[in-house]
Amino acid sequence: MVDVTEEKMDKPTFKSDTVLSDVHLHCPNKRHLMVRLNAVGQPVFLSYFKLLWNTEDLASEKHVREATTEREHQYRSGDEQCDKDRNNLKKERELNSEGLEALLDDDGDLEVVRRPRSASDLEAEGLLRDRVYPVILMKGKEDAFEDEEQECTCSDVVKIEHTMATPLEDVGKQVWRAAFLLADYILFKRDTFKCCLVLELGGGTGITSIIMGTVAKRVYCTDVGEDLLAMCEQNVALNKHLLKLGREEVKVKELDWLKDEFCTDPEAPYSWSEEEIADLHDHCTVIMAADVFYDDDLTDALFRTLYRITHNLRKSCTIYLALEKRLNFTLRHMDVTCEAYSHFRNNLNDLENLQDRKMKYTVEPIKLDFCQFLVYERIEHL
Repeated sequence: MVDVTEEKMDKPTFKSDTVLSDVHLHCPNKRHLMVRLNAVGQPVFLSYFKLLWNTEDLASEKHVREATTEREHQYRSGDEQCDKDRNNLKKERELNSEGLEALLDDDGDLEVVRRPRSASDLEAEGLLRDRVYPVILMKGKEDAFEDEEQECTCSDVVKIEHTMATPLEDVGKQVWRAAFLLADYILFKRDTFKCCLVLELGGGTGITSIIMGTVAKRVYCTDVGEDLLAMCEQNVALNKHLLKLGREEVKVKELDWLKDEFCTDPEAPYSWSEEEIADLHDHCTVIMAADVFYDDDLTDALFRTLYRITHNLRKSCTIYLALEKRLNFTLRHMDVTCEAYSHFRNNLNDLENLQDRKMKYTVEPIKLDFCQFLVYERIEHL
């Protein structure tokens, strides 16, 4: 994405190295106030993301099943309503084909045909909740936002510090849609992850590890870059209100895919102890990563890391990968392509076809028909 800044109204400056996450593009009626500047001078914001259920109320399995059944019913009702909207739209198009008069209202103004509302839109209405957008607060100015602060102290709110836009090498400091998708799946399949030891690769702001931390026994959230890891650690601290509900634990650690070994230097921040490495190898049964497939070299490095780590695990492991297929027009192809996704698929196929006497990898897609617990646009390319 191209970032446009204006030194003067008549002299715009274009910066082509800036990447902006879609998650924060739509924030109506909210004040965008900076929390602080990070070590490299980037503005840092604090956002509150509300879950579409109450974590305390879901302590019993019965309530989980009832909530799931109700949401599935709402999905079906939404689909029926969408069919009705599509039929109405079809009739309008048939009228439009008879003449231009059908496109004009009584005053002669152009009548715009609205697209059918999606099932997810109808579901959100059925839940009688407002759409959830980031609430931006400023440190040291709590009194100015007392009402917003009171709304966000309950146990179904995730607090995340993040940046709004960064260079490509710092995209981990933003929040991305695939992280929400993976978080949805974790909340939907809570029983699957209960008491697990989980490793997240490329954890970024830590939102997915924090959600996993409400269920799993222990989570190692990993990435590279001291500034990013400090932000992640701060987010873990901000969400003690979620993690304290059980005895869960989220540990922030450095894990560089371009290196063959764990960082064990006791002088280095976020390094691993020998006990933690042994704990990972002895007990890890889940590895996850969200929206980390955007650079071919990093994708290759990630799959090498996956192979190295899984080879050292004592137990069978399930790897959950969430990503967004990003389409781009390239001059080389003179067409819209998705090269990063294609490279990811090639690596995935190579891993599945790997001839290894010790390890066997199988790949299965997950249908995206599970419930949505965070409000974001679940697009078809997720």
